[in-house]
Amino acid sequence: MEGDTPTFLYLINNGLGNPEHPDWGSWGGRYEFYTPPFRKWHLAAESRPFWADAEDEVLGVDGKWHTGNQETIWRWRNAYQNDFEARMNWGVTTNYAGANHPPVAKLKHASELTAKPGERVNLSAEGSTDPEGNALSYQWIYYPEPGTFTVSGARSGVPLKIENADRMNASFTVPAKFGKAGTLHLILAVTDNGTPALTRYQRVIVDVKP
Repeated sequence: MEGDTPTFLYLINNGLGNPEHPDWGSWGGRYEFYTPPFRKWHLAAESRPFWADAEDEVLGVDGKWHTGNQETIWRWRNAYQNDFEARMNWGVTTNYAGANHPPVAKLKHASELTAKPGERVNLSAEGSTDPEGNALSYQWIYYPEPGTFTVSGARSGVPLKIENADRMNASFTVPAKFGKAGTLHLILAVTDNGTPALTRYQRVIVDVKP
């Protein structure tokens, strides 16, 4: 989480981050705008809100759930480490074809949708391409923390099941228990099969209106 690397990662235009919304999350982490509580070691209470590290709950490669501010970054680690490797290849290759380049993730529909509780929402990544013509794989990810529907934690079960989450076309049904207005964030991750495999994203925000 320390300084330089997350700052650089946030600047990579990969379709995930939005500079106007640090609370939405990106390779550079996720942040929240709040006024911290007074602690006994403070000389004075902080009176102004500021952007500070937020926390995500993420399933690790060890099969266990982890919660913390560093998880907001390492949840994307495979993708950004491969991206760094590709960038080093770009620096030494003598021609464009000598290194892999990221795919272009596209949505067949708008990036902002509206739905009611109990309504089915169709998702499509049709139109996504790769500059080298590499095969593409797809992953639709529910990202609960940036949205407004908070749950007791992913350990108790993520309350949104995405059908065909590993396909170009997927869908989900807005849970009926979401009986109030709010937003859902879903991430489309498109990965090519080049060396190294590279990933780009699109974010879909669903405005739930009962």
